[in-house]
Amino acid sequence: MATPALDPARAAALALLAGVLSERMSLADQTAHPKGPFAECAPAERARAQRLATGVLRHLRTCDQMLGPHLRMPPYPAIHNILRLGAYELCALGEAPHGVVHAAVDLARAEDPQSRAPGLVNAVLRKVADLGPALWAAAPPAQLPKPFRKGLVKVWGNKTVIGFEAAHGAGAPLDLTLRDPSEAALWADRLGAVVLPTGGLRLSDAGQVSQLPGYAEGAWWVQDAAASLPARALGPVVGARVLDLCAAPGGKTLQLAAAGAQVTALDISDARVARLRENLARTGLAAEVVIADGLTYAAETPFDAILLDAPCSATGTIRRHPDLPFLRDLSDLSDLTALQAGLLDRAVGLLRPGGRLVFATCSLLPAEGEDQVAAALARHPGLAQVPLSDLAGSAAEWLTDTGALRLRPDFWAERGGLDGFFIAALAKPGYARFGHDSGSGTS
Repeated sequence: MATPALDPARAAALALLAGVLSERMSLADQTAHPKGPFAECAPAERARAQRLATGVLRHLRTCDQMLGPHLRMPPYPAIHNILRLGAYELCALGEAPHGVVHAAVDLARAEDPQSRAPGLVNAVLRKVADLGPALWAAAPPAQLPKPFRKGLVKVWGNKTVIGFEAAHGAGAPLDLTLRDPSEAALWADRLGAVVLPTGGLRLSDAGQVSQLPGYAEGAWWVQDAAASLPARALGPVVGARVLDLCAAPGGKTLQLAAAGAQVTALDISDARVARLRENLARTGLAAEVVIADGLTYAAETPFDAILLDAPCSATGTIRRHPDLPFLRDLSDLSDLTALQAGLLDRAVGLLRPGGRLVFATCSLLPAEGEDQVAAALARHPGLAQVPLSDLAGSAAEWLTDTGALRLRPDFWAERGGLDGFFIAALAKPGYARFGHDSGSGTS
């Protein structure tokens, strides 16, 4: 029997699913690999493959619920993923059953032509096509993978985590930060976007980012609304020497440069720094770029302000990275929390007396947020936390008892959600008011 011609996007989507679920490789690593699933796909097929794979990952347990009544036991992983993909297309996307079932059978036949798998796929998906769409529409948000979910429930409780799961299933719109915030209304009109309370723009159906108005001229960059807040938490930075301590890919560096700061953008990764340089070139903004280890970096002159968006578990970004819950182990964060503490201590040492330090992580876990700041205050006598209660665009429910911001994926649900973030501002002894104390160079 001749090998069937496979739909390239579906085949690539299955390869992506196998990479995440069996090989524990992120979607980003797979799509960037020169010999990965996308190597022979046209751009449109790549985009479709990624949409299919991310959709299945967001709704994996719901896909399995659609399949479960029609399977005596789970098939082996490759066939299971073909069934999941078919269930997602039939139930979530409403694709025509004939085309979905035919394509899935071809994929199964290519996977194992001598087995009974093609017949199984055909029979199961025909049943799913009959019953699944109505069941899917009534199903609650798919639960996150059990180990990942358990770690979040321990902190937030089941009810809140259900809200996280709803945000995870819904995905994320496209948020933009403007080089010139005063042009928000202009660009909102040109892009068909809404202006957010934080001053950025939000698009619900953006399409290809590089083809949008304003991209080529660098009028904006992609940045979740939550991720735009840490740089703003530094306060006025005009003329200030500011260190962006873990800078790549550069969204916060661009914000600080656009706000008039003299920015030193530091990162340890050559590849990530290359993206930062590209973003600076596209937007026409300037920063000193340094490739170095933040734990050992030394500067001749202390900085007026430092932004430390530290490496973390990234648990707050599940709306944008549906593969992350399948890859991240929350049972032991000791290496990450030790790195965060070391970077915090180094940042304090690089900050001038009276300067402000903002510590942020895109994490939902107190060990990477509230606990880190409490420990840093204990280690550094005189260091003080500065409340962020007056940060424009923030909401009262985001504020913690200590004056930090704790953002969650279920916030702003009516607007399309937010990434989870923890943001705290700290000041060295001598602090009066950032941007106004003598010798700050920022007034």
